[in-house]
Amino acid sequence: MSRVALLASLVGCVLAAFWFRSKQNRAHAMGGRISNPKLLWLFFAIWFWLFECAVLAFEPSLPQGYRLILGVHAASMWARGALEMVMLYVTRNWRPPIGITHDVLCIVTVLVLMVVVPLPLDSAWGLFAPALIFMLLFSLLVEVLYAALFFKAVEGKTTGEKGIWFASEDEARFKRINRITTAFNVPQVVFQLVLLGAAFVQ
Repeated sequence: MSRVALLASLVGCVLAAFWFRSKQNRAHAMGGRISNPKLLWLFFAIWFWLFECAVLAFEPSLPQGYRLILGVHAASMWARGALEMVMLYVTRNWRPPIGITHDVLCIVTVLVLMVVVPLPLDSAWGLFAPALIFMLLFSLLVEVLYAALFFKAVEGKTTGEKGIWFASEDEARFKRINRITTAFNVPQVVFQLVLLGAAFVQ
């Protein structure tokens, strides 16, 4: 069941990414155009944090401590996602420092749980289990970096009717951000592909 849910959610996110790219890169789209590296990161993060973590929280072969960390994180991200959608598309007052604060709280929560719950290394998952938590922390850290760099690049102009939410492909102010995002996308995507490959060949 977990494999089917993971694959279905992944396919859904890929299809949604193609739709979103077409929608967002039209002229005068709310929030601005989005580059390919940022598109990959956005939907990778959505899949990882909202879907993969939620699915694996109910995976019986994964030790309970790991399931708890992933479940708490997924619940937190689902709550944030709902709030963020309202603040982006309704009140239009979302600012990157809000997301950064939540990311930091998520990092602290994961670190605390790593100390207080048992995280065995001898499960059927082997080193994939701790590596998954490591990649979760890594993804949160790079998200903090992305948000801080983006907020500086747009000079805080993320609110209101003309707020900018995404880094575009061709603007000079976003070139460094896109290069960094491309570099950090690689290890995260490769890890997930290896993990999925291992799950489906067993």
